[in-house]
Amino acid sequence: MSFYQEMREIVLHHGAINNAYLDRFRAGHLTDEEFRRFAVEFYNFARFFPKILMAQLINTEDEGVADELTKVLYSELGDGRPKNRHELLYRDFLRSVGVDVHESMSRPMLPSTRAYMDGMERLYSDGNHDVALGASFGLEHMAITMWDHLIPGLRLLRTQRHPAMDLTYFTFHRDLEASHEDAMKQAVTSLATGSDAAEPPRQTRVDFCRGMEAVLEYLEEFWRGLDRSSDRPTVSSAA
Repeated sequence: MSFYQEMREIVLHHGAINNAYLDRFRAGHLTDEEFRRFAVEFYNFARFFPKILMAQLINTEDEGVADELTKVLYSELGDGRPKNRHELLYRDFLRSVGVDVHESMSRPMLPSTRAYMDGMERLYSDGNHDVALGASFGLEHMAITMWDHLIPGLRLLRTQRHPAMDLTYFTFHRDLEASHEDAMKQAVTSLATGSDAAEPPRQTRVDFCRGMEAVLEYLEEFWRGLDRSSDRPTVSSAA
């Protein structure tokens, strides 16, 4: 098994995308309060991810890897089409289910959401490029499985309770994920090519895996936080 395949298998079997909350979500088993909480908390990811990705890009020395990261960032910003900017598409989703955008932007995050956002930003901007790339790899390779849990659940909720729900943000993202995975595959391949070896050096592998597992652990805790959000305190969010 190649290094790329090994890392991908770890992602696909991680609790970040194999957990009780996502299984419940896929079945549409959310109360109105839980659904609203999801909509607001997940918006923080849609809002802050371009900023987090930019931090990684400007700290990347490898120009080949930077090329691949640029493709992902350009996609997040709409591929040159402002109306396809992903955060704007998410705002359309919020409005379609009766959630106020201003309230969503100003509402304090759950502690688990704050930890996820802060942790992801630290990892993506880590001075150790291999750690940052591992974090990016983990996030991009869990995405298809995540969307394949969220979208069926949202469709059920649209049928049952929210007939005006706009799912464009979610379906649009799902359609793009294959290209994001390809970009990360090329970035990982460049690690081996740069060392003139079939696989990356041992320390590169260790650091890459550390970043990947760390971001997945933050994501797993994000879902846990949503699962227990009814009795969790909140902390202030940052702009």
